[in-house]
Amino acid sequence: MRIISFILLMAIFSMGIAQQKTVHDFSVTDIHGDEFKMSDLAGKKVMIVNTASECGLTPQYEGLEALYKQFKDDNFVIIGFPANNFLNQEPGTNAEIATFCRKNYGVSFPMMSKISVKGDDQHELYKWLTTKELNGLEDSKVQWNFQKYLINPDGTLAKVFSPRTDPQADEIINWITE
Repeated sequence: MRIISFILLMAIFSMGIAQQKTVHDFSVTDIHGDEFKMSDLAGKKVMIVNTASECGLTPQYEGLEALYKQFKDDNFVIIGFPANNFLNQEPGTNAEIATFCRKNYGVSFPMMSKISVKGDDQHELYKWLTTKELNGLEDSKVQWNFQKYLINPDGTLAKVFSPRTDPQADEIINWITE
């Protein structure tokens, strides 16, 4: 009986692991209003970052763009998610945000529509990113604008970096190039 119970528990456990979502299970809306299937990123390393145009960390756009240009041909992509969750530092419309990013920082990496990254209206993708039970790695709290989530090519969460971590930090570059 114990062997049957053990086998049954192992089967249930393995089904739960097999059914765990990855980032590839999400679709989002890009900054122009079009659907963006995260499954299109399968096989690539991805950095997801919540952004804001009126933040002391906004100059990180420059480092993010440089990182993207350096590694975009090596199966790496950055996905920006504007969010107005911290002191109203992203008050603009999607069109205004797109113009700001292009004009001031030459942003060419994909930008998504403005979302909420915390609170009662937190976007489903950010629920997955911040909840160990869903992402399988760790619980995290979006501390501020420009928090970085690194996603493995198989869509699993690899690492979380604080907003103050420079986008071109050695630890990030080492992860991209490993």
